[in-house]
Formats: sequence, C-alpha cells, structure tokens
Amino acid sequence: MEQDILAQPMADDDLDNAKRRQILDGARLVFLAHGFDAASMGEIARAAGVSKGTLYVYFASKHDLFESLVRNQCRLTAERLFTLDADNHDVADALRRLGLSFLEAMLEPSHVSTVRMVIGAADRQPEIGRLFLASGPRAGWARLAAWLRAKVEHGELVIEDVDIAAQQFLTMLNGSVMLPVLLGGEAPPPRERLVYVIDRAVAMFLAAYGVKP
Repeated sequence: MEQDILAQPMADDDLDNAKRRQILDGARLVFLAHGFDAASMGEIARAAGVSKGTLYVYFASKHDLFESLVRNQCRLTAERLFTLDADNHDVADALRRLGLSFLEAMLEPSHVSTVRMVIGAADRQPEIGRLFLASGPRAGWARLAAWLRAKVEHGELVIEDVDIAAQQFLTMLNGSVMLPVLLGGEAPPPRERLVYVIDRAVAMFLAAYGVKP
C-alpha cells in the first residue's frame, strides 16, 4: 500500500506549485545579483532551469514575477510571526515569544535578500515598495496593535495609541538587530543576544505602557 502511494504521480496543482517555487528561487538569485532593472527573463529562466516559454506560462512579465516573489516572501514570513495567544495574560511572556519569532523571521536569509531587492527596486518601481510595506511591516503592526487593543480593554496595559505602540515595539527589535545584518553585512547575532535585546525591549515597553501599581 505504501509503495502504491509513493508511486502515485503528483497532482497538477502540486506540480504547478513546485514549478512556481522553482522559478521564484531562480528569480531571487538573479534579482539579488543584478537588481531589478538589469535582470532579464532569459537569465531568470536559465537560473530556474526552465525554458523561457515555461517562464511566461507562469509569469506574464518581469514585474509580475518580482511582485509574486515579494508577496510570497511576505506570506512565508507572516506564517512564522505573531503567535499571540489572547488567553495568555502574562503580557511580558507573550511579548518575549513574539519578539523571538519576529527576529528569527526577520533574519532568515530569504527575508534579508528580499528586503535588499525591494530597496534596490523601490526607486524606479515604487509600487513594489508600497506592496512590501503593506504586506509586511504594516500588516505586522496591525496584528500586534489588535492584540494590544484587547489587552488594553482587559485592563492589562495602558496605551492611548496602540498603532504607535505596536510600531515602537517592533522597531526597537528590528533596529537593534536587523539593520547591522541588512546594511552592514554582519552575521546574525547568536540567540543569546536576541534574547537580551528582546528582554530590554519588553522592559522598556512595559515601563511605558504597563499597569502601574
């Protein structure tokens, strides 16, 4: 029975998804090496190991391919983030857990390379920058803000503007850890350093927004 299952061919949807991932992986290499403007569909097809005709079956243009790459990365990153439990009344613990999942996702090589590509393309393709901002940072801020709003309603935090508070918390983490990797080419810091940065950010956040005795 097991051999029969293993021998079954992939469904058409699975084949399509695998081919799309193959193309996106090749496109990432080309865009990162040459930038959006200099990259060609021919180079992307060669890097992905597909024909140019196959490439155009899945993506109508270089812009469409780049946009799909950004959307896909934002989706993958979002899946790792914001495991916020509304029933967890230990706010500090919940923020620490969020902080660790957030930083680990931000430091993923695929995410770092995507941010670099978006920065390189945003000047001439501002809609790509807007797409990344909406699908990435702003989506994250909104999800954290919703959780903070619930905590305020339950009397566990005191925050006048939860949108600003959400941005402040994630920016404290991102600025301390992500920028040296993104702009300075430094290696991601060890887990112990991440935990230290997160603990300091949580302490500062609760000093500003925690319920005072």
